[in-house]
Amino acid sequence: MKRYLISNLLCLLCLTTVSQVRLPRLISDNMVLQRNTELKIWGWASKGEKITVQFLNQFKSAVSNENGEWQVKLAPVPAGGPYTMKIRGSNERTISNILIGDVWVCSGQSNMELPMSRVNEKYRAEIAASANSHIRQFDIATQYHFNGPLNDYVSGSWTEADPTTLLRFTAVGYFFAKALHERYKVPIGIIRSAVGGSPVEAWLSEEALMAYPHYLSLLEQYKDSSVVQRTIQRDNAAIADWNAALDKLDKGLTGEIKWYDENLDTRTWDRFSVPGFWDEDRVFRLRRAAEDSEGMARNRTSGVVWFRKEIDVPASMTGVPAMLRLGTLVDRDITYLNGQQVGTTGYQYPPRRYTVPAGVLRKGKNTIIIRLTGTGSVAGFVPDKKYALEAGGQEISLSGEWCYKIGHITEPMPNTGVTFHYQPGGLYNAMIAPMLNYSIKGVIWYQGESNVSKPEEYKTLFPDVIRNWRAKWQRPDLPFLFVQLASFLLPNKEPMESNWAALREAQRQTLALPHTGMAVTIDIGEWNDIHPLNKKDVGERLARAAFRIAYGEKNIVTSGPLIQKAEKKGKEIILGFSELGSGLVARGDSVLHGFSISGADGKFRWANAFIRGNKVIVDAGDIENPVKLRYAWADNPVSANLYNREGLPASPFEIYLDQ
Repeated sequence: MKRYLISNLLCLLCLTTVSQVRLPRLISDNMVLQRNTELKIWGWASKGEKITVQFLNQFKSAVSNENGEWQVKLAPVPAGGPYTMKIRGSNERTISNILIGDVWVCSGQSNMELPMSRVNEKYRAEIAASANSHIRQFDIATQYHFNGPLNDYVSGSWTEADPTTLLRFTAVGYFFAKALHERYKVPIGIIRSAVGGSPVEAWLSEEALMAYPHYLSLLEQYKDSSVVQRTIQRDNAAIADWNAALDKLDKGLTGEIKWYDENLDTRTWDRFSVPGFWDEDRVFRLRRAAEDSEGMARNRTSGVVWFRKEIDVPASMTGVPAMLRLGTLVDRDITYLNGQQVGTTGYQYPPRRYTVPAGVLRKGKNTIIIRLTGTGSVAGFVPDKKYALEAGGQEISLSGEWCYKIGHITEPMPNTGVTFHYQPGGLYNAMIAPMLNYSIKGVIWYQGESNVSKPEEYKTLFPDVIRNWRAKWQRPDLPFLFVQLASFLLPNKEPMESNWAALREAQRQTLALPHTGMAVTIDIGEWNDIHPLNKKDVGERLARAAFRIAYGEKNIVTSGPLIQKAEKKGKEIILGFSELGSGLVARGDSVLHGFSISGADGKFRWANAFIRGNKVIVDAGDIENPVKLRYAWADNPVSANLYNREGLPASPFEIYLDQ
């Protein structure tokens, strides 16, 4: 009898749970709904259950289908709010603090994902003044799925902008939203759906991947969850074994006195200049004898190196919290001050800004110790970053001479693992598909770094993402605005091939699709950081494109000059551009730089160029039959200086010349 009652109670609980009206996470408190368009409100309930949605003066009903799915469509509503929505079935749900405005999806990889917390020092004033209930973000956690589209997210909520919450907003997306809100005075909702390191193919649906059999085959393979789990377990075990062996064999951790001990005798340690990298040609060449005596391969350049520096601290810097700035380090570190751990970072990209509690610094001698682990072939202190100790309004530079000692060297960390959230189709299914019912104004996109090795393929992959998403949203005119890759890596003195330039060209060619716009950013990159800090200009340049493409403003300059045509006249090549603004200028000089020409031999040479009216004239020089002309064709085209008078840089390009 007791079992019977428990069984009935469980069945009743299950039925009650099933019959409850359930909503997708996007349909929740604080949401921003798209103005002036039909709105879909959807969810789940018991089979055949009648659902009524009440919003403003609208009452719409639907009956859930065999799968418990239901959907109602609301008539367009102008900007406004806050409002409340009631949804009734066997139970009642109330959604509060709803605004009607414009909704933008912010997608791509790490430069879109990057939060305001990473750039908080650059934008302290912006953050302090950010309280604005009319700018809101819905943040989607990284997830992937291979067996078809998901219908909801595992987490996520709408958040109003203020100095605390803003630290979790996408930086590019926030500055974009802020520019739109200031111009149009309507609420702006941004949906952050971006994953660091993600390649473009991960954002395509299965149908779109049919045009790419090599990617489709991977998707089919990973539909078998047992394959995924076995691979994850294998890869995690290999990495765990590598890390465990490293810790076990690191002399800095295994000796009687640990190397983070501030009293360690370092008189026999070697010297190293910070910033800089340790690799086989520098640090490890000093240890060839030791390597050979241990029977180790000469090309082993990964492992652990300990770095130490003694500094003299005045009394005026003690007794208060301090900030230890260590630029960026490759790859991961544990950092100590006077033997006390003050910070650790597990991978290379985040800036090292470690807060030192009051009382750790003392007058006189202080010792900074870094256990730096290199997982690949190069590691160290990234140049042109700040290395300093700050306290009490004073600063001590940490650049210059340090001492170091190798804890252990080994083979690189196993790199055969599969990053599943980078695999074809996985991010589309999990991070785009669940929002396809949600009406949006458009998409902003910052991605491409992970496809730099295959720029030709990107010429079709990226436009296919745009077509794919437009088809899924049933919006052939959906505005899609994207960021062209920023400058990166060291500049070159001579013209040379560049995959970074080739991918920028693929992005430029994507402008052939209607209702697209591009923010050129070659002038605001950082040679030593794939995540440049200037995210405000990026967001505002995307907003410029939105002003015309999404909002219909005709008299707006959306970008820097874009190449339109080239005409040969004798030795001169005459270039015509769109997006001239109020005129072309050679920024910072009286002549133009960054133009190169090739002849039949395919070898590029620098070419003289100058501005004549609204044209650029390039001198072919001694090249009898010029075939190709390039501008700003480099990883880091630092010398390129063609702009319009609005201060926006011309896009890099490659163009064939008529024979």
